[in-house]
Amino acid sequence: MNAPQLKQKSFWQRPEGITGLIFLAALVAGLGFVAVTFGPALIALAQNTLYLAGMLAVLGAIVYMVLDPKMRNLIFYMYKSVMRSVTGMFVQIDPIGILKSYVEELQNNLRKMNKQISKLRAQMHKLKEVIVNNEREINNNLQLAGKAKETNKRNVMILKSRRAGRLKESNVRLDELYTKMEVLYRVLTKMYENSSILAEDIKDQVAVKEQERKAIHASHGAMKSAMSVINGDPDQRAMFDMAMENITEDVANKVGEMERFMEMSANFMDSVDLQNGVFEEEGMQMLEQWEKESTSFLLGDEKDTLLLKAENNNEVLDLDAPVAEKVSRQGGHKNQYDSFFD
Repeated sequence: MNAPQLKQKSFWQRPEGITGLIFLAALVAGLGFVAVTFGPALIALAQNTLYLAGMLAVLGAIVYMVLDPKMRNLIFYMYKSVMRSVTGMFVQIDPIGILKSYVEELQNNLRKMNKQISKLRAQMHKLKEVIVNNEREINNNLQLAGKAKETNKRNVMILKSRRAGRLKESNVRLDELYTKMEVLYRVLTKMYENSSILAEDIKDQVAVKEQERKAIHASHGAMKSAMSVINGDPDQRAMFDMAMENITEDVANKVGEMERFMEMSANFMDSVDLQNGVFEEEGMQMLEQWEKESTSFLLGDEKDTLLLKAENNNEVLDLDAPVAEKVSRQGGHKNQYDSFFD
């Protein structure tokens, strides 16, 4: 299953970047306030040679930090580290901590999805029964209409023929509904399977990478990371955290898609009135809109295959086949997030 490529977020697009922007805005406002309030006093101090030399030294240091690439990188690294620490006091930004919460959310969603699949299966059994009964009624009414025609009972022939015609029209709509419900069922069961594997992959990654991170942080302390930044070398800590953040974003996209589809499928099922053989067009349109969307984080290329199977009359869906409570992964299975650290 090929996941869509993720675009790397810059520092300013992350939660700590927002904190950094607020800090910079406050700093600029503070400097402006100081300049306005203490401007005359600073001008008076500048008339003293000693104070003027001190001010020029501070200004020179600032210019040096701005112009020198190594110093600029070091200052920015320290700035990002401070902003990350401050943000972490109020918001969960640790990728491993976020992934742990996603595992809990996924497991909760899997329980809900299993109930949805059971409910949908029951609806499809009822709908198929209605369609079969209608077919039986159609044949029965056509036979009665034929007998009425043979015995010149014109009124009976017309009534039975019209009855058969109405049932045929109803079955056309119900067949269309059944096809859409089959799409829904195939997608839900495949999402359930993929999400089960996803939850296992995340748990594996969290268990392994939590230990790796401790080792990396122990061997690449803050000072060593700072020196790597100054020398222009890759910062192992930063690269590890970046890979974990990519995993977090990918999981967020997949969990979000899972929850949106569950909500849409629930609305679709609620719009179906099997007793009267009617359904709301809005629910059908929502499903058709999802079918037209090109990208699926959770299904990948399998989405098109599922849609084709649902439209193919030769692909018979076995509603009685059980949905595995827990999908077992084969021995050759490769964790889908291993490549993030290559």
